[in-house]
Amino acid sequence: MVLDIVVHKTDDGYTAEVPSLKGCETWAHDEDTVITKVVELVAFYLKTDQKSFKIDKARGNRNRTVYKLIFSKS
Repeated sequence: MVLDIVVHKTDDGYTAEVPSLKGCETWAHDEDTVITKVVELVAFYLKTDQKSFKIDKARGNRNRTVYKLIFSKS
């Protein structure tokens, strides 16, 4: 399964969301922390162990970056 993680740089930090999971969004002061937090949320939403997740940077520009969260849900 592959999910998009969209990270936005804002004036006061970073926000991250998984558009395909309603309400799966978070905020943090730095990009690494916001990605960690959103991955924890995805694991909670899908009741999956986050150790099997792989994250790949797909594309980005100055204020918006899209990552691919790749995992097998069995």
